Amino acid sequence: MQIGILADTHGFLDPSLFTYFKDSDELWHAGDFGKGVAEVLAPFKPLKGVYGNIDGPDVRRIFNKDLQFTCEGINVFMTHIGGYPAHYEKRVNSLLQSLKPQIFIAGHSHIIKIMRDKKLNNLLHINPGAAGRVGFHLLRTAVRLKIDGNRIYDVEVIELGKKF
Repeated sequence: MQIGILADTHGFLDPSLFTYFKDSDELWHAGDFGKGVAEVLAPFKPLKGVYGNIDGPDVRRIFNKDLQFTCEGINVFMTHIGGYPAHYEKRVNSLLQSLKPQIFIAGHSHIIKIMRDKKLNNLLHINPGAAGRVGFHLLRTAVRLKIDGNRIYDVEVIELGKKF
């Protein structure tokens, strides 16, 4: 499966995402959708996501704070505010210890970060950065990867251009 991963759109969807994700089987959004984003993405591709701190009741009615699921043979955990290896949010650290995901996806920081956590079963941590225009980041980003059984490969950062 090919997966498109994004976060922190804050109500803005770069039209180029539809080209980058045209061959994706699913889209995963790590929160801070903003108004109207989920409604546009859901008809395009199957959408999994979590709400973020800026999301209102319209998004929170559809998405939960946390999401655990399996893709192919991979256990995935996603939340908006989660931190990263050696700097996990306390609540998330407990969940990662008990759920033992192979992929952990978080947003919130607007900083693209893809790294392994060797202390937690070598899980792959992904923060796709921010695909939207709101925040302190300068470059808008997203991530694309492939999963086949227990294999995660072709992980790539998509640079969407400067914020403005």
